[in-house]
Amino acid sequence: MSDIKRIKPGTRMSQAVIHNGIVYLAGQVGTPGADIQTQARTALQSVDALLAEAGTDKSRLLQATVWLADMKDFAAANEVWDAWVEPGNPPTRACGEAKLATSDYLYEVIIVAALP
Repeated sequence: MSDIKRIKPGTRMSQAVIHNGIVYLAGQVGTPGADIQTQARTALQSVDALLAEAGTDKSRLLQATVWLADMKDFAAANEVWDAWVEPGNPPTRACGEAKLATSDYLYEVIIVAALP
């Protein structure tokens, strides 16, 4: 398993895993109880930090899965996403509605990115 690197491993999960030049991030959430745009921004800040720790950045995104607690927040969440994602380098993306860990969470994003 020496070709697998785990970033911030815990009992249940690692925040990121690197294997064969690909970085897989665990679901990142924002500040519980904050509004959708604040949660989206803080979740994406966590993505930026984890990607930097892994040695890459959002210009190398491959895939994103966005979970919203309520699809009524789709437009507001997309405003934050559109301002964050690097122009010319959008990943594949899916967005759906899901019951998240607690009712205080409105937004979760899961990212896969390539190393340089």
